[in-house]
Amino acid sequence: MIAEPTLLSRSVQKENSAADASSCASVHHVSSERNENRQKTVRGKRKARECSENAKRKRSKGSNGSLGRAENDQLKNGDVEAVTLFEVVSMGRSAMQAVVDDWIDAYTIDRDTALLDLISFFIQCSGCRGMVTAEMFQSKQGTDIMSKMVEDLDEDTGLQYKKFLAFPWILTVTWPLDIDSGEYPLIMSGLYWKRFRSHFCEFVSVLVAQCQNCVIFDGYLLNTLISLLTELSDSKVRAFRHTCTLAAVKLLGALVNVAHSLSVGVDNSQRLYEVEMAKTPSKRASSRLDRIQQKITELQDRKFEIENMMDAIFKGVFLKRYRDVIPEIRAICMEELTMWMKQYSSVFLNDSYLKYVGWMMHDKQPDVRLKCVLGLQALYQDEISPKMDLFTIRFKERMISMTLDKDHEVAIQAVRLLMVISQSCEDVLGPDDYKNIFQFVYCSHRPLATVAGEFLYNRLLSNPELPKSRDEQDRHRELILARIQVLIRFHTESQLHQHVLYLVDSLWDSAGVLLKDWTGLTSLLLPHTSCQEQDLSSDEGTFVIELLLASLRQAAEGPSLSGRGTGKKVISAKEKKVQTDDCSKLTQHFLKVLPELLSKYSEDAEKLISFLRIPQYFQMDTCDQENSQFVQSLLAELEAVVDRHTDTGLLETAARSYQSICAQDSPWYSLTRSTFDKLVQRWTQTLETWLEESLSDGCFTANEDNTLEILSTLKKLTVFNNAQDLSKWSLSELGSRLIEAEIKHGGLPIEITIEALRFMCSCILWKLNTSGEGLTSRESALQHRNQLRVFCEKCHRCLSHAQQLIREQAFMCLSDVLIAHNYQLQTWDSSAGSPVLYTPDPKLQKALLLFILEHVFTSPELDTHSIGESECGEGRLEDLHKRRNLLAAYCKLIVHGVLEMSMAAEVFKQYVKYYNDFGDIIKETLNRTRQMDKIESARTLMLCLQQLYLRLKQEQDRGNTCSSRVQTYSSIKELARRFSLTFGWDQIKSRESLTMIHRDGIEFVFKGFIQQSEKHSPPHTSYLTILSEFSSKLLKPDKKTVYSYLQKFAGEQVINNREESWMPLIYYRASLMGTAEGEDAVSFISSDTNKQPSLTNLSRSPSIKQVNLEGDQRFLSPSIESKGNKLVKSSSMGSSEEAKVSQTPMTSSLLVDDGLRGSEDVDDDDTVDIDV
Repeated sequence: MIAEPTLLSRSVQKENSAADASSCASVHHVSSERNENRQKTVRGKRKARECSENAKRKRSKGSNGSLGRAENDQLKNGDVEAVTLFEVVSMGRSAMQAVVDDWIDAYTIDRDTALLDLISFFIQCSGCRGMVTAEMFQSKQGTDIMSKMVEDLDEDTGLQYKKFLAFPWILTVTWPLDIDSGEYPLIMSGLYWKRFRSHFCEFVSVLVAQCQNCVIFDGYLLNTLISLLTELSDSKVRAFRHTCTLAAVKLLGALVNVAHSLSVGVDNSQRLYEVEMAKTPSKRASSRLDRIQQKITELQDRKFEIENMMDAIFKGVFLKRYRDVIPEIRAICMEELTMWMKQYSSVFLNDSYLKYVGWMMHDKQPDVRLKCVLGLQALYQDEISPKMDLFTIRFKERMISMTLDKDHEVAIQAVRLLMVISQSCEDVLGPDDYKNIFQFVYCSHRPLATVAGEFLYNRLLSNPELPKSRDEQDRHRELILARIQVLIRFHTESQLHQHVLYLVDSLWDSAGVLLKDWTGLTSLLLPHTSCQEQDLSSDEGTFVIELLLASLRQAAEGPSLSGRGTGKKVISAKEKKVQTDDCSKLTQHFLKVLPELLSKYSEDAEKLISFLRIPQYFQMDTCDQENSQFVQSLLAELEAVVDRHTDTGLLETAARSYQSICAQDSPWYSLTRSTFDKLVQRWTQTLETWLEESLSDGCFTANEDNTLEILSTLKKLTVFNNAQDLSKWSLSELGSRLIEAEIKHGGLPIEITIEALRFMCSCILWKLNTSGEGLTSRESALQHRNQLRVFCEKCHRCLSHAQQLIREQAFMCLSDVLIAHNYQLQTWDSSAGSPVLYTPDPKLQKALLLFILEHVFTSPELDTHSIGESECGEGRLEDLHKRRNLLAAYCKLIVHGVLEMSMAAEVFKQYVKYYNDFGDIIKETLNRTRQMDKIESARTLMLCLQQLYLRLKQEQDRGNTCSSRVQTYSSIKELARRFSLTFGWDQIKSRESLTMIHRDGIEFVFKGFIQQSEKHSPPHTSYLTILSEFSSKLLKPDKKTVYSYLQKFAGEQVINNREESWMPLIYYRASLMGTAEGEDAVSFISSDTNKQPSLTNLSRSPSIKQVNLEGDQRFLSPSIESKGNKLVKSSSMGSSEEAKVSQTPMTSSLLVDDGLRGSEDVDDDDTVDIDV
């Protein structure tokens, strides 16, 4: 029952025209036994058929026929000729007025035929391409007429049909069942059908508007139309129900407009009547009074008639459909109901109708709730809220709770609704309500936060109370101060003191004028002679500074806060221009004001950090030479700040600000650069002077004051060297002298040693960056390589220092320079010649590994089993953070190829033991190494497990079974299981790695074992139980090949052995035979029911299923881990893929020689599948 989305071809249109002519107005012939009235009816129907829509359409090209004007208008525009009313309406809005006029003309000539055309139109708009037949209902006393009103399926013909009364017609709609696909114009996608919906609604509205002074009151048209829409809106078919509900509510809306016009006419006539009656009897015209009174009576009768029609539609359609199962129908009802209330408030705006809106605010579908909220917004804005007092009280809690709606758009509109209510009804919302709503300025969804910010601004900041001021400047300052104090109170009460950025972002759209008033904000921070009594307190000043800095960031960078980003947003040209203008304004303003602010708060390091960030938002290319004096003042204040303070955070912020001010694109680059160079030169000379005095004969002999001076100067040079390249001052020699003095003689303070290591590290990194650009000579590259080698040797010696802080700093410096050197080799330009390589010697690599084992994997008793105890305080968290950084640095060395992959084995050993603290780092390292080399990564895992196993065996041989330094057998097996899980679900991708693991494991167990002469099991047989954890990840053909490889080493006689020492082999074999094609595993294990493996081998051995087989209890093959079974049976490997894999087993290069690709003893017909 889908109407075609495009007009048919001319030939098809003619075909459809004939079909429509016979379907839209066809009359059932009656037998000769029918009475005379029915025969007259049939003759009348035949006559109507001759003047049907399609027949008249063919001969109405130049006449005023049914749709002549509409067709002519469309043909003038070059459109395809329309045949039916449905096609004309769907063409476009330009022909709508002519369409309605033509139909009215046709209705005036022959109302039955025109009405049938309209009925067919609504049926076609429902997507039905079936047949519509009609017969006259003449009997006024038909007792069986209601029994004929049915909607059912005719099984004989395979047609669905609906028969209903649309007085004076009995209509029957039939359509094929196979074309009822569930789609119809109102829900079909595409621009065409979206336009059709609007055209359909407009047609209904225009039809009533054009008929309001003529045929609408004939007692025939609307009665039939209302009956039709009421019946079809109650249909079981969704298309009829949806389309006719929309038509019915639009019809009611059009009638509301007519009723409103009649009501206005009654009021105007009543006033005329009162004016006429107010005249003196001599001047009063009785005939005029009679005409006015007659007009009033006529308008009231019409209004009463229209209201009865409205009531019929409301009760017949709305009351049944506002709870429809289809959410689109419920949304339509709610949207139209609120429009009726707004347009005709005298009838609809009361509690009898408002209750439906309140109820549907609890609807499960967000679209329905949204329509309710949007409709209420329009009602509360029209100053008719006094009529809604009871509704407001009854549903206030629901409206407030909708601000927490899971649908963001509903929550946004709910906040807007409450904002409108607060403006129209002051006493509805209480202080707690406002507090809860205002908290949304901190939410992660920016549109909701923006609306909450607008609510906050309108409620608290728009009109603050101000005292009378003497002049405009003082009044402006007092206005800003009052608003800022309100914001301070709100921010303090909310107890979210770290979220000023989010508060500014929420207020940016509504309070942008206040937040961009940097002149007014800075005036609050500077001395003001006329308002000394209103100076800010220390806390208020801190908030103003944070607010000022947040507004600058917002203006320069835009609303891209963490947690509020919705992806990359493309900035439009208009937004870019606004951003550029704001940056230019703040640059011009703060170049003048910032020096004064730095001078005032020169002793407060916390506030200075905020002020020092401001130059980073400057737009240097917009300034001119006229501001050079302000730049000089700013540079002077910056120099004074960095000379006075030694706080690391302050120095880092100042270094970035210097970098921004000294940008090469600024017009005063020469001025700023020379000033900066002088500052660095002065620090360098100062440090050289102090070192000459303090380092006598290589020993550090400075007193406490000199030590502080050396430390502060070295810290400043280190921070600024991190931000900019200071290599031209040859600073690395100064740091090298300090490190050499500590290594040879000692006595250097810890802080100076740490800063010297950082300083040397930054110098080496800059040199690596310079050499990586390929601009240095061969001699310079060799010199850099020697400096790198010397620095690594010094750090190596510092790894054994007595102080832990120095050891940790030396390790971090080593990691940074080695990774940077490796990155330089990867990005080396071949045109610059061959790179100069540096490889850390084995001693250094071993020292790095020992450092990690001693400083990271320590205190296991405090690691994972005491997280909730008292020792897990702030100190432990800081220590854990430091250890995680050290481990991450070491893992980077492995991932970047600085260290061999086998060096990761010691780290992988701790995967289970320290899973809560370092599990994510170790797992990521394992994944990265697997991406580098799958085979080598698998070898590293095997090396890890074999080393743990051998260490356990050694301790057991010595009798030390309770040593805390050795992992137990169960923990090793659990580690193997965790390793197997890291291979994921893609068995084919990990095929080579897994087979290599089994090959190495088998070789490890049977190393030196001779099949004929050995009667005892190999010493490492229990390792096979650990190896069985990887069996579930093997493909079926690979399990067969691994089993053949096992037979090669063990032999058939050993495999059939049932002694307790060979139980691990039985378990391992069973894990391979679980799904591999071969001999039935039941016969091999059934005889071992009374035997139990040793305790060391039972820690996590595969479970054994017991089944009742031929009356006896027998054992089936061991079941592998359930996750492994799912992997084997997963749907990701279809039958075709498995067949492909089974045809290509692993080649002998991975496991065995060419002669061992399969086993002759394996019977392909006896495959044992695992029951998942």
